[in-house]
Amino acid sequence: MRVELVTGDITVQEVDAIVNAANSSLLGGGGVDGAIHRRGGPAILDECRALRAGHYGRGLAVGEAVATTAGRLPARWVIHTVGPVFSAREDRSPLLRNCYANSLRVAAELGARSIAFPLVSSGVYRWPKEDAVAQALAVLRGSDVPTTVEDARLVLFDDATRVIAQRLL
Repeated sequence: MRVELVTGDITVQEVDAIVNAANSSLLGGGGVDGAIHRRGGPAILDECRALRAGHYGRGLAVGEAVATTAGRLPARWVIHTVGPVFSAREDRSPLLRNCYANSLRVAAELGARSIAFPLVSSGVYRWPKEDAVAQALAVLRGSDVPTTVEDARLVLFDDATRVIAQRLL
């Protein structure tokens, strides 16, 4: 899988699937989650509500992933994943890596060939950016996850984070 680093807005990425750094409710929020729901429109929220009414009545667990339509986004699907909140006392990095691995699994189930990831948990969940990039790249560069994805983009919020990512890549 080819990994590309991009600085910018994940909601404008022309890929098969965009990954949403969702909260467990799946009903929208701030940051990447809010931007995806706003730009994608009500179809995404409608499908998220249907998921909550069915199998995900208690919400989506940390590290898991599930897909919906992309609504008005330039992608075909949104893959929602819930990142862990950073803890200095507990190693939650396996949960963070699961966000990427499970998103790739869902992408494979959909037949997606291209995918765009945000830097999961690095915003309001306070994961240190350098380690967040390292965890993402560990999965994207060395994944044992069977996938149809040929091109993966790590869409970074700013140039400072991209410099970190380029060094680690």
